[in-house]
Amino acid sequence: MKNQVTAVALTALVSACFISTAQADKLDSIIESGTLRCAVTLDFPPMGSRDASNTPIGFDVDYCNDLAKTLGVKAEIIDTPFPDRIPALVSGRADVIVGSTSDTLERAKTVGMTIPYFAFQMMVVAHKGKGITKYEDLKGKPVGNTSGTFEAIGLEKDVKAWNDPKGSFRAYQTQNDTIQAVEQGHIDATVITNTVSAAVIKTGKFPDLDIVGPAPYVIDYVALAAKRDEYGLINYLNLFIQHQVRDGRYKELYAKWVGGEPVNLTVPGVYR
Repeated sequence: MKNQVTAVALTALVSACFISTAQADKLDSIIESGTLRCAVTLDFPPMGSRDASNTPIGFDVDYCNDLAKTLGVKAEIIDTPFPDRIPALVSGRADVIVGSTSDTLERAKTVGMTIPYFAFQMMVVAHKGKGITKYEDLKGKPVGNTSGTFEAIGLEKDVKAWNDPKGSFRAYQTQNDTIQAVEQGHIDATVITNTVSAAVIKTGKFPDLDIVGPAPYVIDYVALAAKRDEYGLINYLNLFIQHQVRDGRYKELYAKWVGGEPVNLTVPGVYR
């Protein structure tokens, strides 16, 4: 009987330990640590950049700050180039990706993606004098884009499909590298978001660049991301996004960093 009582007690203890471990998910860990580490791309204005004092600014930066405030913790911005966003999350250097990350099915095999928190339309930006007036004119031209981005995947796919020996595609590490490559004539054109193209031209630093027009890509819905098995955190992030829209904060941030009416985050025929 004594052995049976001991066995039952040990079983209860082990079960309690498992329950305690299961409950201590990433959301709890972030709150307990007092810090939310967000992977943000800071060469992607107006979503993320640095001001004259080298302080991170932008829509994604404010979004991270809002999330941290809601959680009752401080925000830590982890400057993360586009190709390093998922590695930063998976390796534990960041808790959440707030980096304009397209919600592709391929990425969802590795990380957990939320509902959309922002959406982009793609624009062709070309070097003046290259005879490019529409997307189709990119055929047979040297073009390029930032490695790992939604627009890079689409552009490289089309270059391969065109199969024009005069055409080529180059991948660059950062958004700045891509824009500089067009400005300096290393490539004739690129495809970037409506937000970035407007911000780039607005600076006046790129006199040889011109916004040609839209690229025939689908709307690029972007999501927050957490580790794939962190269901508690992902559920919280989804609810947070809803509250940002419902409370008017999404509209406020859009007006601040982009201007005009915010893009509708619902996918026609899918989200209500």
